[in-house]
Amino acid sequence: QEELMESGGGSVQSGGSLRLSCAASKFIYRSYCMAWLRQAPGKEREGVVTIDMDGTPSYADSVKGRFTISQDNAKNTLYLQMNSLKPEDTAMYFCAAGRCGYYGYDYWGQGTQVTVSS
Repeated sequence: QEELMESGGGSVQSGGSLRLSCAASKFIYRSYCMAWLRQAPGKEREGVVTIDMDGTPSYADSVKGRFTISQDNAKNTLYLQMNSLKPEDTAMYFCAAGRCGYYGYDYWGQGTQVTVSS
């Protein structure tokens, strides 16, 4: 079964750090472009960062310089290092995978909650 599974969320104070992980099935990891998205209460889901098959990331302006996406190809795992966290980063964070060059995502993880207190 093809799947994505996030982990690593939690509660931190403003200025703190967290690292999220997304373990993917081999098929998804090798075949799709992947991304991190988030959804805060009462708000629409928004993209945080996408990564192309060649490893080129594209960050949302709101997280540039603070968040870093990385990959471990041996483990089929995507990471999101989040530094200098702000209360406005509080959201459910999702890992997603979709066909490169196409709009939308075909696979989603269950999400992991990140809460940043001031």
